[in-house]
Amino acid sequence: MRGKALRSLLTGTASVLALTAFNGQVLAQEAEDVFVATGTDSDVEEIIPQDDDYLGEIQLGTSKREVQTQTAEALTTINQEEINDRQAGTVAELIDSVPGVTLVNGSTPQGSGINIRGFGSNSTYGTDQKVLVLIDGATTGAEELYRIGNQLFTDPQLYKEVSVNRGTIGSFEYGSGVIGGVVQLETKDASDYTGGEVGFRFRQVLEGSSNGEGFVTSSTLAWQPTEQAEFLLNYTLRDQNNQEDGAGNEINNSAFRLPSYLIKGKYSFGDDLEHSITASYNDSYSSEKDVPYDSFGTTGGAFGNVDRDIHTRVAGLKYEYNPIGNDLINFSANLTYSDQTIDQEYVEGSSPYAPIGGYDVVNADQRYETTKLTLKNVAYFSTGAVSHDLRAGIELIRKDRLEASSAPGGTDDRFAIFAVDDMQFGGLTVTPAVRYETQHIEGSGTYLDTTSNNDALMGGLSLRYEFASGFAVFGSVAYTESLPILDDLGTPFYMTQPEKATTYEGGVSYARGSLFSEGDAVRAKVNVYQTRIWDVTSYSSVGNIEMEGIELEASYAHLSGVYVDFNANLVDGNEISDTGVESRWRNAPADSARITLGKRFGEAFDVSWELVGNQGVTTSAGDHTPGFGVNNLRTTYRPQGGGIWEDTEVRVSVENIFDHEYTPYLSTRPAPGRNFKVSLAKTF
Repeated sequence: MRGKALRSLLTGTASVLALTAFNGQVLAQEAEDVFVATGTDSDVEEIIPQDDDYLGEIQLGTSKREVQTQTAEALTTINQEEINDRQAGTVAELIDSVPGVTLVNGSTPQGSGINIRGFGSNSTYGTDQKVLVLIDGATTGAEELYRIGNQLFTDPQLYKEVSVNRGTIGSFEYGSGVIGGVVQLETKDASDYTGGEVGFRFRQVLEGSSNGEGFVTSSTLAWQPTEQAEFLLNYTLRDQNNQEDGAGNEINNSAFRLPSYLIKGKYSFGDDLEHSITASYNDSYSSEKDVPYDSFGTTGGAFGNVDRDIHTRVAGLKYEYNPIGNDLINFSANLTYSDQTIDQEYVEGSSPYAPIGGYDVVNADQRYETTKLTLKNVAYFSTGAVSHDLRAGIELIRKDRLEASSAPGGTDDRFAIFAVDDMQFGGLTVTPAVRYETQHIEGSGTYLDTTSNNDALMGGLSLRYEFASGFAVFGSVAYTESLPILDDLGTPFYMTQPEKATTYEGGVSYARGSLFSEGDAVRAKVNVYQTRIWDVTSYSSVGNIEMEGIELEASYAHLSGVYVDFNANLVDGNEISDTGVESRWRNAPADSARITLGKRFGEAFDVSWELVGNQGVTTSAGDHTPGFGVNNLRTTYRPQGGGIWEDTEVRVSVENIFDHEYTPYLSTRPAPGRNFKVSLAKTF
């Protein structure tokens, strides 16, 4: 029923967009003194009249998160302030507040994953290759490692920004086969602490949590010896015992100890410092003893237990050339390398009988390496009345996988060329995007003589029109292909049949300052999408998948410090089996909504209350997962007045305030019960 409703909504949205366009033109003609607020990254925003007469700046209120109303893409960005305030134990917990994002066991780095619009992680594999995760441009992930795969194994303290681009239309300059979306993480820089000034800065963060007796220490040293050079070193240790659910029951397999560190340096040179070289090394390691082989589960079961070491490394070397006065050149060459190893050994006697798949499976060591070189240029130019923001480049990618039991080894070499052009004419922005990718796979070991060659041309088009009233309408269409993966070496048919998908999107956004009172800010965005996948190879006995959904984001901020953030995700998904039987898409998430009410008291206090709710889900098999509503409270205190309290931050939060017992749909473990968190951070 909801599928029909969504199709009706898609049709209705087109009518609303047309009506809005007409009204916007009328408003533009009748209200020459309308102001448009631009930018929301600071407390002070520039207000620009339509007749280009500058009237100065006025201060606008700010909310916890900026709604990205300036783009047709379904984009959400989480900045450093929100990363700090959320006190997330994993990167997955950082982005679970994004509409369309659902976590699978998100409170631990192992046995957890990210589901976006019904794709990505699931309880069988760490990833289905339809969600792309990038760390400083490096592609991470281990394809379909059965029961132990991870999309993301790192610590949130290493990062200053995380962005989630949902859907396909914004993915073509990053990769192929992206249907759920792209998650991009950007590591911290020394200049974030030094402010570009010569000298040392040191930041120490200490955090404790009650549920699982969690402890975090994160130390960051930033050194800028000259204006041209900067260096950063971060060491973070995160430790947690098994947590308890809302009923007081221990959640087995939820303990972890994760040491991580980041080394990063940048050197700028040349006239006006237009050249720069950045090098970074990102490392996370976890050692687990006598834990379930199935990292998604809570008990060893038929697989039994293993001793397991997980080591994730990401290295990068980036050259940038951005000459002042030449808008045609902003060039970067980014060489990245990511490596994940999973070494494990079966614990004798932990299974009641021989482990499923035999001892070779539970003793298998896994290693997955991805090397990538991206050459990219950004050019700004005009052709007549049309301005262009053209991003174009090429990519060379090699994936190298160690052969193990039930995990074919080999190499996957790819070459890609891409171009995305934001063309603007007045209030209209037209963005064509194209990506062409070739692939050569060679097996090793068991599949030594197996090879495969594929190629695909993908692309899309988005349109956005912004009216002087603050309204904008947008729509897009995108087509992508998922080229075969190394896991499919044992199935010759899969090696010659890429998965294919189209996504249609449309919506309305609104951004306005001083709407209800002087200095307030209103932003809202509604996005409707429809995705269809065919020639499916990632899931057993599935021929086609159809997903429809509505994503809503809105925020209101008053100059007094009061703010409200709201988002919601309504979905409907179906799968059609190889025999033509239709049922609910097995990885479609639950409908969800989240609202945050907050108040800033000057620069000192920020207090917010958050309510998160999920609707219950009944699968086609009749299994029911109840819905839930969870309350969270967060407080940030920044002492004012200087002295020993200068650059000090104190954060106190209570998650799951009422100790509610629940298991989120798609998760295989209960959610943690009430959890008190306290952190102290100081920059010296």
